[in-house]
Amino acid sequence: QVQLVESGGGLVQAGGSLRLSCAASGSIFSINAMGWYRQAPGKQRDLVATITSSGSTNYADSVKGRFTISRDNAKNTVYLQMNSLKPEDTALYYCNADGVRLLGGSPLKFVYWGQGTQVTVSS
Repeated sequence: QVQLVESGGGLVQAGGSLRLSCAASGSIFSINAMGWYRQAPGKQRDLVATITSSGSTNYADSVKGRFTISRDNAKNTVYLQMNSLKPEDTALYYCNADGVRLLGGSPLKFVYWGQGTQVTVSS
């Protein structure tokens, strides 16, 4: 099994900053991409940003220039630095990871999600 544990969410005023963290643990052999997605009430889950093991990044247009994704491969941890937050950034933020884990010594591809961390931006 693989567990993703997120932290860093909270309540912040518009224009403020937050930093989210997500640590992956378990029988991990390797992690390819890690990323952040968000879901506001009544809306679908949307991509925020992703980062590959080599450091290539991808961002939603709505967060470009404000959010920065990074990762520490040695710690299997991904971060999301969120600056200049807006009320429309309010959502439940989910961490995602895909890679290979070991099951009985054999490699098995996986895709896992974290439990979500709430980000609320007040106007």
